[in-house]
Amino acid sequence: MLTLRSSSTSPFGRKVKVAALVTGHKSKLTIVNADTMSADDPLRRDNPLGKIPCLILPDGMTVYDSRVIIEWLDHDAGGGKVIPAEWPKKLAALKLQALGDGIMDAAILLLYEGRFRDAEKHETRWLDHQRGKVERGLAALENDPPMASATPDVGTLTIACMLDWLDFRFSTLASGKYPKLAAFLAAMNKGMPHFSETKPRL
Repeated sequence: MLTLRSSSTSPFGRKVKVAALVTGHKSKLTIVNADTMSADDPLRRDNPLGKIPCLILPDGMTVYDSRVIIEWLDHDAGGGKVIPAEWPKKLAALKLQALGDGIMDAAILLLYEGRFRDAEKHETRWLDHQRGKVERGLAALENDPPMASATPDVGTLTIACMLDWLDFRFSTLASGKYPKLAAFLAAMNKGMPHFSETKPRL
């Protein structure tokens, strides 16, 4: 069996869960909640960075972060399941993954700023810098949205997880500013029924 240390709200953990559905690893995967803020959580033993997700293989070896875990899942499934084998398609999927990951990284920093620092200590220029990454990334995706698929590649599934998480935390799509991305996410939920099983929840 495989053990995934993650949380019910992590968009990076969700990427791995969706990839596991596509690669056929779902039945082999046990998901264990991890507390990244607790010094007593075994996560810091499994991953010295104390970050999720972290995959523990049957022999005890640990794999992190989400990109490397998905590489492992794809390789273990024989290749070409979520990471295209052909170079042009592979490059496009990895580039899309990088964009989605970057948007999530910036948005998480915005979330943590509000969670861990008092409002009077917020640095406006730093927040605007992170917000700019999110807005430019979403604008680029709205201009050229990915195609929904029941068997998404790593780029498409990253964007879907990112959008669902942004709506969960910031009601981004509910604003109506990104209709093409909202339509893409709706198509993903309709075309990949198991996708909803991994939705972020408190």
